[in-house]
Amino acid sequence: MTVSRFHVAKMDCVAEEQLVRIRLDSVAGVHSVSVDLVDRTVSIEHATDPADLIDVLEVLDLGARHLEDRHGDPQLAADDRGRQRTGLRIALAINAAFFVVELATGLVGRSLGLVADALDMGADASVYALSLVAVGRSVGSQNRLAAASGYLQLGLAATGLAEVMRRFVAEDQLPDTTTMIIVSALALAGNVATLVILQRIRSDESHIQASWIFTANDIRVNALVILAAVAVIVFDSAVPDLIAGAAIFMVVANGARRILRLTR
Repeated sequence: MTVSRFHVAKMDCVAEEQLVRIRLDSVAGVHSVSVDLVDRTVSIEHATDPADLIDVLEVLDLGARHLEDRHGDPQLAADDRGRQRTGLRIALAINAAFFVVELATGLVGRSLGLVADALDMGADASVYALSLVAVGRSVGSQNRLAAASGYLQLGLAATGLAEVMRRFVAEDQLPDTTTMIIVSALALAGNVATLVILQRIRSDESHIQASWIFTANDIRVNALVILAAVAVIVFDSAVPDLIAGAAIFMVVANGARRILRLTR
């Protein structure tokens, strides 16, 4: 048995880790996968050609680079699928709940920033759901599930960007800034809780400091909505909310692009 290590430079959140795991799960001969998000490395226990693995990882466009190969490494254990499923279910529940809450409050409060943030949470939830349902399925079935998720996210992001453009031209009603700040702060707390839980169930050790690295992207999104709300108050204009919404919709669209590349 060979253990190959790869550095994946752009893998900086748990959702991207799940995309890596799903992609590797489709490769015959892969027995276990161990991920260190702090060092952004992936160790793969396998009985296949390491060149095939780098080809698979490069499709994700996350900057994968082959580091080394070792033989008969006794330190690499197989994934505990039970613990992984538990963590994914918790992550899915938290992200799905905040998707509903942020979408509802964003529509009522007329905040595209909140609506976009909801879509970002929904995109993460879809990755966790995909990770759960893909286990044990055929490669073709995994690809169809991933493609459906990617096209749905891409369609929603495009619809959101179109609404941003419409409001820039046709509307000037201010969003409810109090709702934006409160709900975004709660979503930020939910993101931190999700990733801390996932980190703890993935390892016997608790890397609390590392969990802040994992939450960086989602925290930026939540903070962007809060800053947009403050800017709306300061400038008495809906434009900051629209700019925040557009930026987040672009983030979701880029995530959908990565998922669709995975299906190829």
